[in-house]
Amino acid sequence: MDSVDVAVLSVATVFAVTILLIHIGFRAPRRVEKGSPADFGLPYREVRVHTRSGKKLFAWWLPAAPSAPVIILMHGWGGNAEMMLPLALPLFRAGMNLLLLDARNHGRSDSASFSSMPRFAEDVDEAIDWIKAQEEGGTDRIVLLGHSVGGGAVLLAASRRQDIAAVISIAAFAHPEWMMRRYLARLRLPNPLIRGILRYIEWVIGHRYETIAPMNTACRIQCPVLLIHGTTDTTVPMRDATTIRDNCRDGTIELLFIEGADHESVELIEDHADQMVLFLDKIL
Repeated sequence: MDSVDVAVLSVATVFAVTILLIHIGFRAPRRVEKGSPADFGLPYREVRVHTRSGKKLFAWWLPAAPSAPVIILMHGWGGNAEMMLPLALPLFRAGMNLLLLDARNHGRSDSASFSSMPRFAEDVDEAIDWIKAQEEGGTDRIVLLGHSVGGGAVLLAASRRQDIAAVISIAAFAHPEWMMRRYLARLRLPNPLIRGILRYIEWVIGHRYETIAPMNTACRIQCPVLLIHGTTDTTVPMRDATTIRDNCRDGTIELLFIEGADHESVELIEDHADQMVLFLDKIL
């Protein structure tokens, strides 16, 4: 084997190892629910949302009143429906029907080849269709609420539909490439390798970052949008929230900053649930 062959083999090996590490490093951790809405004294039933891809999504259906609006809650990366229960409690007490959903590869939902924000959005779409097929709940008033990647996913899902009454997006990043670059910068990888990783991930998920970026999808949404962001979020900085709002020139997006909340402060955001309810009361 001459030096050229060795060089080609070395490059191919490095590329193959890098691809393997990408798939391992960006695989969402699966955390299965240990509790249930019953721990909060909430009535519920377990449901399975059947998808067009043949997968089944696990969810909790919390019925408040037959004619009440329905809020679909989507967790973030590596999360599950149980992690959204602190937000569900005040919304249920405000009279909303709730569907707490597990995305594919999360909680008790079926597995898939990979997870991504567009796939989270596809799962939200499946949940919307499930709601519309039910005889209970105000299916003409559907609200989407998501956290982190789920926050970006509900913006993406709503941008492609005309049947959503409102969207609440918590701790969403403005642009997936910015988020990826922030993460990869910690690994101190050379810039050419980072560019290659970014383009490879675009190819895997089947979407251009620019098309699915929340700062762009939010501008295509026809219903009211509320962005919520913690002032001490180090995973997704505050400027991402202001970028999403300011990029949409019609000025219809509301932004609520939660003092002292970081990226995972669902319980602290719960303390401001009254502001979410007021936002919804103006619309529903």
